[in-house]
Amino acid sequence: MAPVRPGADVEEDRLSFRHLTMPHTERGMVVGLFGGSFNPPHEGHRLVAEIALRRLRLDQLWWMVTPGNPLKARNGLKPLSERIALCEAMASDPRIKVTAFERGLGTSFTARTLEQVKKRNRNAHFIWIMGADNLKTFHHWQNWRTIAQTFPIAVIDRPGATLAYLSSKMAHAFERARHDEDDAGVLWRQKPPAWTFIHGPRSTLSSTAIRDMSG
Repeated sequence: MAPVRPGADVEEDRLSFRHLTMPHTERGMVVGLFGGSFNPPHEGHRLVAEIALRRLRLDQLWWMVTPGNPLKARNGLKPLSERIALCEAMASDPRIKVTAFERGLGTSFTARTLEQVKKRNRNAHFIWIMGADNLKTFHHWQNWRTIAQTFPIAVIDRPGATLAYLSSKMAHAFERARHDEDDAGVLWRQKPPAWTFIHGPRSTLSSTAIRDMSG
């Protein structure tokens, strides 16, 4: 069980049962998993979600707002309920399900979260989605190789990180598992490890920059 930070019980009181449980899936659905602290969410996140929905031909995209990133300091982290509300205001496509089920599971590491998603949704197909800026540090994530071997991964281009698919440790480790982005629409069929890098429109916004401007 992940440690619960002070005030978590009060925060959970502000969250609905819907937010704290996994969204419902039907047999054969293709679902994208887009996780992060989203502190705050911005146009770049919305753009990644829209590109993923279109290029990966998703039936759903789970916008997974995490309680906190184990690799980042929690100073300045907005309450989970506030970040969820901001994400929902930004996610206009009905296929996007904003969720904080990791709080309900008590998980804080992606590998453990994906293990539970796979265990509880045997009849659906999942793709882990992340921005290219995260690809550069992916090898620092706990059990990162396990993540790559659990679900296919779609890496969406981000400003300043376009070449990450060439230089990152993950890209080198799973070089033979990379698929052409023209085949992104059938990535869900591939047995992991399998990943692709998707180029497209990019937003220069970042959560860090937004916090600096508002601070």
